[in-house]
Amino acid sequence: MPAGQRVFTIPNLISLARLAGVPVFIWLVLVVRSQAGDWWAVGLLALAGISDWLDGKIARALNQQSRLGEMLDPAADRLYIVATIIALAVRSIIGWWLVIVLAVRELTLGVALLLLRRAGYEPLKVSFVGKAATLNLLYAFPLLFLGAHPTSYADIARVFGWAFALWGTALYWWAAALYLKQTRRLLRADRAGQPGGKSSTAPGQRISG
Repeated sequence: MPAGQRVFTIPNLISLARLAGVPVFIWLVLVVRSQAGDWWAVGLLALAGISDWLDGKIARALNQQSRLGEMLDPAADRLYIVATIIALAVRSIIGWWLVIVLAVRELTLGVALLLLRRAGYEPLKVSFVGKAATLNLLYAFPLLFLGAHPTSYADIARVFGWAFALWGTALYWWAAALYLKQTRRLLRADRAGQPGGKSSTAPGQRISG
């Protein structure tokens, strides 16, 4: 089997384990709803962040990159972000306005991805800005959870949590603007019949971050 089509690889198993943690996280935050439960949820987010870094390292070190892994990795990131911001909003830790701002960004990129696929293009490659945005948001959420409890460190946790959240949101939209610019360039080149369109993206590349 070609390397890119492999399914049972160490990075893919790590990504699947990360995905399996999403319902556990939701249960801890929305059902348990205690300080102890939130600490476990924060630990789960930390493990998800470490595994996100680890599966990429292992994939490159063992030459185990695959198309499935390239789909699972951003899917896990997005699911944790979606689950966390909804849980924070339900718990009234953040306002629903932030959920809407991030949701509109995802819908915007979803439309861009559909347009690319209709034109016959592969999804665009993940950008550094998008990855930085994801990391900022994954730092923000645990701090906002910890800042929701009456503890000595709550004020500091909230300040840093909101700093990461706002900066991450700004980077998220910056990354979206870059993707939209690339999408527009490719589609305009396609309509003009210029070369370098469909071949400019390698298989397995994706809109992410």
